[in-house]
Amino acid sequence: MSEIRVRYAPSPTGDLHIGNARTALFNYLFAKSQGGKFILRIEDTDIARNVAGGEASQMNYLRWLGIEWDESVDVGGEYGPYRQLERLEVYQKYAEELVAKGLAYQCYCTSAELEAERDQLEAKGVDNIHYSRRCLEQPPSDRSEYSIRFKVPEEVTYTFTDLVRGEVTFESADIGDWVIVKANGIPTYNFACAVDDHLMKISHIFRGEEHITNTPKQMMIYDAFGWDVPVCGHMTLIVNEAGKKLSKRDADTVQFIQQYAEMGYLPEGMFNFISLLGHSPVSESEVLTADEIIASFDVNRLSKSPSTFDRAKLAFINTQHIKNLAEDELLELCMPHLIDADVLVGKSPDWARDLVNLFADRLTHGSEIVDLYDEFFDGEFVIADAAREFLTGDVDASVRTLTAFKNELEGLVEFDADAVKAAIKQTGKTAEVKGKNLFMPCRIGVSGAMHGPDLPVLVGLLGRDVAVARLNAVIEGL
Repeated sequence: MSEIRVRYAPSPTGDLHIGNARTALFNYLFAKSQGGKFILRIEDTDIARNVAGGEASQMNYLRWLGIEWDESVDVGGEYGPYRQLERLEVYQKYAEELVAKGLAYQCYCTSAELEAERDQLEAKGVDNIHYSRRCLEQPPSDRSEYSIRFKVPEEVTYTFTDLVRGEVTFESADIGDWVIVKANGIPTYNFACAVDDHLMKISHIFRGEEHITNTPKQMMIYDAFGWDVPVCGHMTLIVNEAGKKLSKRDADTVQFIQQYAEMGYLPEGMFNFISLLGHSPVSESEVLTADEIIASFDVNRLSKSPSTFDRAKLAFINTQHIKNLAEDELLELCMPHLIDADVLVGKSPDWARDLVNLFADRLTHGSEIVDLYDEFFDGEFVIADAAREFLTGDVDASVRTLTAFKNELEGLVEFDADAVKAAIKQTGKTAEVKGKNLFMPCRIGVSGAMHGPDLPVLVGLLGRDVAVARLNAVIEGL
């Protein structure tokens, strides 16, 4: 087999979308699993939509995900340039060759004229007329600008075996002559893409199913030059939890990789989650390392059904990767969010570390530490209904336990988790309670809830004044 070479070819028109990240990742996984090369090519010919910083943003967040490339604008390679606007002479050369062979022609028709003529033909019930070929018969003498159109062969069937969908067939009768080079000298997507894929020796192409109708046009270019067609796999749609195609207008789903990075998701978690959007690993576990994902990637396990962007699954997977972080790594993940929210004003470094460790098992992403802090420390202190029912089940016992706990906290010399733990133990002896009849009132009295994080650490982080004030409020309420 010849060398495996795949490519991801983003347009610098904005930030890295989850769908494009999936395309990049599957190409990368295939290349790495086969010992091949992964090429990053910048398709920047849509000048009107290009945005400043778009290329850098795409590359930055691909690298953040853990995707590295073997050839591109930054690392070079023997098949460059890797920006299409730097390859215009290449496309012009091949376009002129097609014209010389009679496989393409200069088109002087304006788009308005073409639209009008097409409407007239359709009104008459005439289908599949290569309406712009009148330029071949009588090129207007008063026009110097022209585009170049590919002359679609008549009665040709284009068939290819898709790695996901199996055999796919198109008829040339359904495709009109199409522009390969616009009047401004810029090539169209399908022409530039086919030329570049051939010259860069691309062997396999993984892309979204919306590109499947582009394949016959690209096959026409390959056939015209006698080139081999790369093997294609068109991945199914990503849909939201309602089963609808994931749209950038879907406000319920965060869709750009930069947003996940800024929220404190781990690149390992995102890499893992995206790898499951249309591919089923052999492993029973869905929580995998990058090496495990590469080793298990198999084109035969690509899904034929739409892939659901399951937010709960993403949260679960990222939580599992967070649990694998060392203490310092977890603190580093959370610190920027605590600082931005002014949580650490007047607090010691040890307090910040204890706070992060307290919620380590609950975090789905870094910025969630602020929400958890607000819930337990800074929000309005409210007793949950179930917790109130527990306390009122035996009011005398509850008041006795809460009072003993308050007195113990007030008498502590050092106020930290170890001291609070000893205070809880002494409370049990004083109030003559144990088990849930000890721990439940103490927890409810300082947190308002029957369940939560480690109680001594929670109370130590709350501080004496807040803990005692809450206990007094609960006692008075009872």
